[in-house]
Amino acid sequence: MTYHSRKAAEFLKEPEKITHHDQTFWSVRSKQDIMASELPEWEDLRSHASDIKKHTITHLADYLEQFSSKLESNGVIVHWAKDAAEFNEIVYGILSEHKVKKLVKSKSMLTEECQMNPYLMQRGIDVVETDLGERILQLMHLKPAHIVMPAIHLTRDQVGETFEKMGISKEIGNHDPTYLTRCARMSLRKEFMEAGAGMTGCNFGVAATGDCVVCTNEGNADMSTAMPKLHIVAMGIEKVVPDYKSLAVFQRLLCRCGTGQPTTTYTSHFRKARPGGEMHVVIVDNGRSDILANDQHWQTLKCIRCGACMNTCPVYRRSTGYSYSYFIPGPIGVNLGMLHDPKANSGNVSACSLCLSCNFACPAHVDPGSQIYLWRQQLEQFGTENKEKKLMSLGMKTLYEHPFLYDTALKVAPLLNIVPEKLMNQPAINPWSIGHAALRFAPKPFHELFAQAMEEKKIEAKKEEKK
Repeated sequence: MTYHSRKAAEFLKEPEKITHHDQTFWSVRSKQDIMASELPEWEDLRSHASDIKKHTITHLADYLEQFSSKLESNGVIVHWAKDAAEFNEIVYGILSEHKVKKLVKSKSMLTEECQMNPYLMQRGIDVVETDLGERILQLMHLKPAHIVMPAIHLTRDQVGETFEKMGISKEIGNHDPTYLTRCARMSLRKEFMEAGAGMTGCNFGVAATGDCVVCTNEGNADMSTAMPKLHIVAMGIEKVVPDYKSLAVFQRLLCRCGTGQPTTTYTSHFRKARPGGEMHVVIVDNGRSDILANDQHWQTLKCIRCGACMNTCPVYRRSTGYSYSYFIPGPIGVNLGMLHDPKANSGNVSACSLCLSCNFACPAHVDPGSQIYLWRQQLEQFGTENKEKKLMSLGMKTLYEHPFLYDTALKVAPLLNIVPEKLMNQPAINPWSIGHAALRFAPKPFHELFAQAMEEKKIEAKKEEKK
């Protein structure tokens, strides 16, 4: 069994939680459909978004140069990081220079990718997540299970018990969401006041103006930059877009696909430091140039991290985000994990039914399901292919290429119906039997039934002619 299969089996032992998880994310997917139906130009927007991304990432050097020049002309200090290690060193250097002991940060999957939090905390800097979901997970010592709604898989009782343990909630047993949100707000207010620096991610970097655009529903990015005088932006090189017109296209798609809302509550533009403050933007590669050079998988860079592919994926919804070996789960996570380390993350490639629902949900035509199909064809070169599946495929190929063998197999197959189901459904012999009933073969193969039906139709036609 792959890593994903083993972890998924653990979560499937709690069917009620899995059902809740499935229904929660399907409801978000349904909201996306409603949002899309209200825009006659929806498919045109998706195509336009794909074209903009394709144009931008194939002219990346030009747009990054324009973006950094605009930032510097606004007094912003720009840093370039080739990998995660350099990114962490740069951030730590900035914080050390300003003698910062506490950093409040808005949600950023790039910092998760680079493992920034543990790096800074090992060096004596207290890192406080300010997104409510991320803060809950931080207190519970858990990783995000979704890139947009990281803690939505948790129940309010789990959150309430955690808040009680941490002293955030004072009323034992009061797990009302409104009350818990108020407790979190009061707790975070203190952190904002004490922080020496604030960090945000960057949903989009506008090359023409030097804007770092951050989209949130809680306003925590604004608080992280309004209170501390030092603001650090973490941004992947693929997040740059040409101008405001391009930004408008993505702004209309991002939230509709991510959470089923017309727009985020806050869309914040950071172009320069606050009065008396200092702003740094760290632009990170960390393997993205290699992705761009990959002929088959460069489209992954078009992803805007909306999470729509996860919301619609039947495998993700029924196995949860924690069943994947890469820190980003779901269809896009399968692709990113393979691009990061194919040997370590090959097990995720099987976590796909190839229904391609993610292709239709993706706002930028990344087509993650089709990308996963391509990865499946490459597993042998990484030495991570499933030997049993390969043998079965060779057997099926032989069967389909020899009509006599195929016909004989179909005639003999009904004999398997007399084999006891308990014998057929032995996981050690037949892993695919887990969760499935035994197959029942038809007494006659389809092509015989079809030929018989056609013959009967001819006879009926002749009878009609005689009349």
